[in-house]
Amino acid sequence: MTPAVRDGIPNDDAPHDRRISRKSLLKAAIVASAAPLLAGGGVALARDAGSEGRLLAPTPACDDGDDPTPPQMEGPYFRPNSPRRTSLVTAGTPGVPLTVSGYVFGRACRPIPGVLLDFWQADTNGAYDMAGYAFRGHQFTDANGAFTLTTVVAGLYPGRTRHIHVKAQAPGRPVLTTQLYFPNEPRNATDSLFDPALLMNVRTAGSGRQGTFDFVLDVAQTPGPTDPPTDPPTDPPGGTWSAGTSYRAGDRVTYGGVAYRCLQGHLAMGGWEPPHVPALWERG
Repeated sequence: MTPAVRDGIPNDDAPHDRRISRKSLLKAAIVASAAPLLAGGGVALARDAGSEGRLLAPTPACDDGDDPTPPQMEGPYFRPNSPRRTSLVTAGTPGVPLTVSGYVFGRACRPIPGVLLDFWQADTNGAYDMAGYAFRGHQFTDANGAFTLTTVVAGLYPGRTRHIHVKAQAPGRPVLTTQLYFPNEPRNATDSLFDPALLMNVRTAGSGRQGTFDFVLDVAQTPGPTDPPTDPPTDPPGGTWSAGTSYRAGDRVTYGGVAYRCLQGHLAMGGWEPPHVPALWERG
């Protein structure tokens, strides 16, 4: 059977239903340590540290204070209502192809399914799209807490090193706003926001690059294997909100006797009822 992880990178030839357990995490850690992605040793992934049975340190926040942003302002600013997609590029998009993959874990290294990940970045020339949604998109981790993003290597924005922005939110938990960085970038040494804890492992793959990063959210978990991972929590049904419905920004629903307004277009799913996701719904 084709392995789901090769040299620390999830294998696209592996079955789509990628189940991971503590045994597979240990195997991934061994592979990663035996063949580091960076010359001289790669950045440790959360799955490596988690195999040692200790609690993980949460991924640090890295917010440059750019949201919410008036639409007339220029800069690397977050925009709500990004489309749901795992690829930010088309066949003709200029730039060096980049695939970023990994997992989202809680503090006990158990994967978290259904985590909202909203990515945005500059194009290959360092420009951000403030009129549309180029290089912007959100997705949810799968049943194994895994994600994959297809994009290009971000260009250099004035005063910054190369980076990718992301907001991450587990069901019913606060939003983490952070950034992912590229190794061996000269501007890493001069960027005041740069944090080595947010470095991706990046390697060359043909004409493009492959990166890995594991997010750790500040979610308390009971240590122990989960195969498959625990399903997202759900509340008793009630009201007009319904899983499987595509909601648009401005749509209104009721849930549990409370009215909510949709903040960002999305496909509703179990575990993302309005009370759990202030990033998607607000009362009123």
